[in-house]
Amino acid sequence: MCSHYQAIKERERYFRKFGVYPPPHEYVEDMWPRYAGTFIRRPPEAVSGDDAVAPRESQLGRWGLVPWGTRDAARQLKLSTFNARAESAASSYTFGGAWRRAQHCIIPAEAFFEPDWRTGKHVPTRIARSDGEPLGLAGLWDRWESPTGPVLSYTMLTINAEGHDFMCRFHRPGDEKRMVVVLRAQDYDAWLRAPAGASMAFMRQCPPADLVATA
Repeated sequence: MCSHYQAIKERERYFRKFGVYPPPHEYVEDMWPRYAGTFIRRPPEAVSGDDAVAPRESQLGRWGLVPWGTRDAARQLKLSTFNARAESAASSYTFGGAWRRAQHCIIPAEAFFEPDWRTGKHVPTRIARSDGEPLGLAGLWDRWESPTGPVLSYTMLTINAEGHDFMCRFHRPGDEKRMVVVLRAQDYDAWLRAPAGASMAFMRQCPPADLVATA
């Protein structure tokens, strides 16, 4: 489970990696659940086939998905919805709608953080790409029509990390090993366009050599 990541501060670096600029917003470097961060999606208008519609757009949203059909807002907003298990997202009340509608997104990040318990103590550890490039994490987005207006939100997809030579170091002993899905740059547009039936094909472990950890 990832509950802390580092956002990309430099707009030009963001653009060079993802081909879009982040929307104007109050930048927060250390992102925690329920904070407002940016995500990249395929514009909903793109389904029209209009060539004038850009293939990607960056939006500001709440980290912690709020499903479109939310009725009990007070309860839903308290839930931990910042990570979604890819294996069960389709059947989940919270994530199922976004998964079935293929509302895929990319979450830009400099790094994410996980606890290293190998010493018997919780050691917060920063995990980044070994080549120094930003990370593009696979996620889902949704739009909730709240009483005060529309709310965009997003979540990170996670997969099992048992047997992963790098990510198996993290999380409390006895807990299931999980990891976020680090997309390959060449897969960004394919992920944003993919239908729901093809979603699981992108749920792959990142090669251990592509990641580096700093306590």
